[in-house]
Amino acid sequence: MTSLDDLLDSEGRARLAELTGEVTADPARIGVLLPAVARAVGRGPADPDDPDGMVTPRIEDQARVALLRAAAQGWNTDALVAEIGALYRHGDADEKRAVLRALDHLDVGDAALDLVGDALRGNDTRLIAAALGPYAAEHLDPHSWRHGVLKCLFTGVPLAAVAGIAERSGIAERGDAELARMVDGFAAERRAAGRDVPADGTWLLDRLTSQHPDVDGGTVPDQ
Repeated sequence: MTSLDDLLDSEGRARLAELTGEVTADPARIGVLLPAVARAVGRGPADPDDPDGMVTPRIEDQARVALLRAAAQGWNTDALVAEIGALYRHGDADEKRAVLRALDHLDVGDAALDLVGDALRGNDTRLIAAALGPYAAEHLDPHSWRHGVLKCLFTGVPLAAVAGIAERSGIAERGDAELARMVDGFAAERRAAGRDVPADGTWLLDRLTSQHPDVDGGTVPDQ
């Protein structure tokens, strides 16, 4: 992934340095500065082929993560969990996405899983994608993680956004039989309704059923 420094112009880099310095000195400023980052530093896709930042965080996402990491240095764990929870609950969708993107950079253990759960219960595809990053890959329980993968298939979030999907689904080893059954059921419902199975669903089902031939993957329509 292209570094944030390379994505920003000289003015944007200077402004980001100022803002990170400000929240390092006074972490409480994060509540004011987090919403203003895009205007101050810059915005736009880091990858032109991923304009919504589903897989590759957008410029403003990365800048907000940098501010959150700087502010986190001034809080103990309990305060950090409380502060990012408040930022998430009171923030708009862009700010919520930044908090989710920042979780794997913050020392919060599994104490922020409620934020991941909140994002996965909604239908904002950008939040769903951000929620299933490296933090979820490490901390989310198997049942919730499987349902997160299914949520991606239902809502059109690319599975490339799901951090660690090969490892957690076990497709390189035995495969996750329960996930295979869930994806197979999803595919069967789509076919029964006369609808195509998304390409990501076909990809995942093919790999999971090759590990578990007892799961009937059926014939998937051409994509």
